[in-house]
Amino acid sequence: MQFSNISAGALVVALIAAAGTDTVYAQQEDMSFFVTSAGSGKGANLGGLEGADAHCRSLAEAAGSKRTNWRAYLSTTAPGGEAGVNARDRIGKGPWTNAKGVVVAINVQDLHSDSNKISKQTALTEKGDVIPGRGDAVNTHDMLTGSDPSGNYSTAGGDTTCSNWTSSGEGSAIVGHHDRLGLKDTRHMRSWNSAHGTAGCSQDKLKSTGGAGLFYCFAAN
Repeated sequence: MQFSNISAGALVVALIAAAGTDTVYAQQEDMSFFVTSAGSGKGANLGGLEGADAHCRSLAEAAGSKRTNWRAYLSTTAPGGEAGVNARDRIGKGPWTNAKGVVVAINVQDLHSDSNKISKQTALTEKGDVIPGRGDAVNTHDMLTGSDPSGNYSTAGGDTTCSNWTSSGEGSAIVGHHDRLGLKDTRHMRSWNSAHGTAGCSQDKLKSTGGAGLFYCFAAN
């Protein structure tokens, strides 16, 4: 930053602005939790878990994160009653901090308890932006998870993961509400990770129930 030919007052303002920018960058470097600022563009077809993880890494890297082991908070199911993959088992041990330096949970147990700090104000994008929720002009509070409230794959029956995150047509996926709000003030509607199923797997179907194909990302390292 060049400071020649600048008044003392302007210099102070410039230094404060520079310090603020450095703080933001430092927080984003240390960030270990965010909501994707954009989905795949293909509805719930994320390219499976591998594609979803890659999307997390790409967004985090673009935002200045130095972490590399990013995992999408997504569960999958398996045919024939075999065990699926649990979202809670993919994301490391914690603690997890958002792009503003706020700790949303200290460990896996805390994350899946009533004491976690996930809300509209803390479930920020990798850029530190707030995601619109219920009551805003455009509601995109649905977060793809495919999970039950404990963060495990669902045993409810039927498609709960849009064919394990490969479908952009038929099927359904369980979503959570990042703002903890819904049509009714019930336990499910207040759930950040297991509120309801989607009307389908396409981008338009996700939008119809308050979503945009967004999901949670956690750093496992």
